[in-house]
Amino acid sequence: MKITGEGVLLRIFIGEADKCDGKPLYKQIIKKAKELNIAGATVFRGIMGYGANTRVQTASFLRLSEDLPLVIEIIDNEDRIKTLLPWLDEVIDNGLVTMEKAHILKYSPRKKR
Repeated sequence: MKITGEGVLLRIFIGEADKCDGKPLYKQIIKKAKELNIAGATVFRGIMGYGANTRVQTASFLRLSEDLPLVIEIIDNEDRIKTLLPWLDEVIDNGLVTMEKAHILKYSPRKKR
């Protein structure tokens, strides 16, 4: 698949400890995006942040368990992104989802060698 031109960037803010069907929510989101043939998705792990509960989460060597902030960025055309939104509404209990227009300059899969 190769896309260029106008697209949509979906940004999802959740916690590392968030679950969906007993599995990490971020993994389930990536899996669902792949099932829907969405062009691409990436998960970023934050070292510090807070959300609606205003509890600051931070990485520390002294803490054994973490609930650090995660940001998932998903990009494709608007129609494909919209196929994911109803499912996200069901599985995200505590988080933030934003959507913005993006101009895609280049997306092309690697050629198999």
